[in-house]
Parts: sequence; C-alpha cells; structure tokens
Amino acid sequence: MIVYEDNDIYIETEDSEIPWLKIFTKQAYKELGDVPKSLRTKLWEVYDIIEYEMKEYYRPAKINMASFANMLPRVHIHVMARFKEDSYFPNPMWGEKLRESDLKLPDEKEFHKNVKKALENL
Repeated sequence: MIVYEDNDIYIETEDSEIPWLKIFTKQAYKELGDVPKSLRTKLWEVYDIIEYEMKEYYRPAKINMASFANMLPRVHIHVMARFKEDSYFPNPMWGEKLRESDLKLPDEKEFHKNVKKALENL
C-alpha cells in the first residue's frame, strides 16, 4: 500500500508484524551514487521524518534502516520499528525467527496519516 507519493518519491508499506515502510525514488536508480544530489538529500530528509514519526508513535526499542537492493536492484530504503518482543529481535527481520510474537501496537492507519502530514510540509 502506498502511504505517500509526490513527483520524486513514493513510500509503501511492507507486510510485517512490525511497522515497516520503504522509500522509493520514482525514477529507478541502481546505486545511491547514481541519484542526483538534490534527490539524495530529499531521501535522507524523508528518512529522518519517518524515523522521527516511528519513534514518537510506536516508542520502539530501535529503528532499523536497510538498503540492500540485491533482489530489487534499484535504490530504496527500508525503515523498520523494532521491539524486543518482535519475532526476530535482535536479529534482522531477514534473519532467523527466534520466537512467536503477539505485539500489541497502535493503529497503523493513524501512523500513516502522521507520516503523510509531516511529509506534506517538507
């Protein structure tokens, strides 16, 4: 599901037990260094806003950021709120599952509204 979109980027959710957003550039670039400098700056501003909103809304133990792009060879940034009680913590979400988890998190729709509102002021 797309949470936010403008002329340069879009943000979509990842289906997961944790809050997890992915930031994409609309134009496909293979490497971060291929992205024009002004758009790279915007990517980090968007990341900063999402991280702030995740911390404020969910109060996670940690925010994880990743940008592997091996399976999908284009620039995109994963932003994940991590909790000591999630199924994988402290492992990465792509790692070994350590336990079953039953996280009780606030409504993600409200979080998405907060992100969209914050990004509209960018």
